[in-house]
Amino acid sequence: MPSPAKDTDPPAPPPGGPPLSKVALSVALMLAVQALVSMSAVAIPVLMPVAAADLNVPPSFVGIFMSLIYLSATLIAPVSGYFVDRIGPIGVSQICLGLCAAGLTLISIPWVSMMLAGTLIMGVGYGPVTPASSHLLVRTTPAAMMSVVFSIKQTGVPVGGAMAGAIVPLLVVLCGWKMSALWVAAFSLVLMGVLQPYRRRFDSARRTGAYRFSWKHLVEPVRMVLRHHELRELAIASFFFSAMQLCLISFLVAYVIEDFSLTLIQAGLLLSIAQVSGVIGRVAWGALADRSRRPRAVLGLLGIGMAAGALATAAISPGWPYAAVMVTCALFGAAAIGWNGVYLAEVARIATPEHAGTATGGTLFFTFCGILTGLPAFSLLVQQTGSYPLIFGVIALATLFCGVALLAPRSSR
Repeated sequence: MPSPAKDTDPPAPPPGGPPLSKVALSVALMLAVQALVSMSAVAIPVLMPVAAADLNVPPSFVGIFMSLIYLSATLIAPVSGYFVDRIGPIGVSQICLGLCAAGLTLISIPWVSMMLAGTLIMGVGYGPVTPASSHLLVRTTPAAMMSVVFSIKQTGVPVGGAMAGAIVPLLVVLCGWKMSALWVAAFSLVLMGVLQPYRRRFDSARRTGAYRFSWKHLVEPVRMVLRHHELRELAIASFFFSAMQLCLISFLVAYVIEDFSLTLIQAGLLLSIAQVSGVIGRVAWGALADRSRRPRAVLGLLGIGMAAGALATAAISPGWPYAAVMVTCALFGAAAIGWNGVYLAEVARIATPEHAGTATGGTLFFTFCGILTGLPAFSLLVQQTGSYPLIFGVIALATLFCGVALLAPRSSR
């Protein structure tokens, strides 16, 4: 991909590394954005068991709605690096929050067509968040802290999911599912305003002038990943890991309600436990990857771990005590939700700072494709077979294979 004029390139981090205060501030801002965007998306499967009656669709239809978020996210991800370069990571984050708020507003209208439109708009806001944060963090993070810093930022995904699992059911009880969607939209708009003072500080290294958009910005990030052996391997693994992660997030509530007659509050608590375990896991796995200096091996172990968690979740029976189900969901979430930070840090490390946004957008194309195909496939197979455990087992085999492949010596791959 041709590079822009030399005098418009953003500066690389200084050799000694940026001050830790700047690292902490950038992580905090990107963590908040990631959490609110994640909460917006996870609110949909939490709302769905109640909203389904008004929409006249089965609760398992949530897989279709969630897949639409990732359809538009998949399409926008490859060009996200271009827009981050032009607008800046904070400006792009503000736009993403506004789009999520607009999508949730449409979702609050109890028509299937409005939910379809709302989820597509939310996906456009969801796709650029990670490339924007990678663009900022790779310039403010010392190399020795890369995995743990990216993992801390990526805890925003399970933190947002935990917030959705804990807060949204209470909002539904208090004010109904439609007003609950509007409340979550309002949270995003508040953060959008909070970010404004930081634009001057973090969006100063934007590319302008001759760096105009062309269609190659859509395909070049994907071509970069396909040409690069290490990026290609990571992208393929992320395809199956992301499918597992979103199937856990999207179907756990419906699974335990339909198969075991748990209440919405009990099911939401299980989702929150899985998400909190993912938060802890992301930081722990990131620290382990930095300390061991073997991030691929850590990703391989996580692939095997999420397969084991999925099989354990599929083995749940009505005779299990609720505490045992909680422990199972916690272990599943720690692996299936905890892998992203190590993965994104490794992508950024391979790509180097000047190409981090582009490489992240290219690999996320494959990550989102896993979600895009996995969610509707899971939903349709559950409708055909009537069995959540069977489909969890099928995806477990795929993540197990990827985990073993990442653990294999490079010379044999």
